[in-house]
Amino acid sequence: MAKNLTKVALIYDFDETLSVTYMQDYILIPSLGMKPKTFWQKANQWSADNCADQITGTMYYIQHTAKEKGISLTKEFFAHAAQSIEYFDGVEDWFDRINNYGADLDLQIEHYIISSGMEEIIAGSTIRKHFNDVFGCSYAYGEDGTPIWPARVVNYSTKTQYLSKINKGLGKTEDRAVNEFMPDEKRPIPFRRMIYFGDGMTDIPSMKLTKERGGTAIAVYRPKSKHKKNAIKLLRDDRVNFALPADYRENTQIDMVVKTVLDKIAKERDLENLQAKEEKKKFIK
Repeated sequence: MAKNLTKVALIYDFDETLSVTYMQDYILIPSLGMKPKTFWQKANQWSADNCADQITGTMYYIQHTAKEKGISLTKEFFAHAAQSIEYFDGVEDWFDRINNYGADLDLQIEHYIISSGMEEIIAGSTIRKHFNDVFGCSYAYGEDGTPIWPARVVNYSTKTQYLSKINKGLGKTEDRAVNEFMPDEKRPIPFRRMIYFGDGMTDIPSMKLTKERGGTAIAVYRPKSKHKKNAIKLLRDDRVNFALPADYRENTQIDMVVKTVLDKIAKERDLENLQAKEEKKKFIK
């Protein structure tokens, strides 16, 4: 008889959390004839000039610039833009290792991405196969297969709704059900069984929410970089539980912390089961 495994969600930002820089920087932006620094300055300026949300503005600026240069932004083009993504050490074998560790504790590990980056690029990444779902920015496409409108925009505030969808076991388009009442015991993955990995400002609401509801929030930073200061500030401001180098190899800090959290989740589950058995004794005559 198969064991009833306890579900645990590991939830990641993508850019500068799993990849060493923004996913658009590798192939997409150079194909538009710009260096990343120039592109981001122009895209952010366009957003500021038009009072646009910065993420929506970036999506528009990519679409507008590609059209000017005669570049066809198909889903296949975006998927190809993932081919040169560089990940932090240990990322590509992290998922199988953690899944195996969880299985020994009778935990079913599920991995998710919630990113302000582009779903279409992540779809072409070598690590996409490891995720149960990806919640990112995405375009709607016309008959010619090119973008006509932002289908979904994920920014710092909308990221939290996807935590609720994971908590309730909802798909990415089940928006109305996010706000409908669901008893805690019916929710597939309670917040206390979530671990959130993020690196920057767009992750703060999600990290804070995860921590406040009993889960674990980890601020990661590029090893030996100025980003460590930002991560430590999040720890000091009580927005995360840990601030750790983005090194996912075995026996690193992040590896040991996550495994210890999984140990804790398994022990708490075992204790809850023992307590439930004791409660039943009260009704034995």
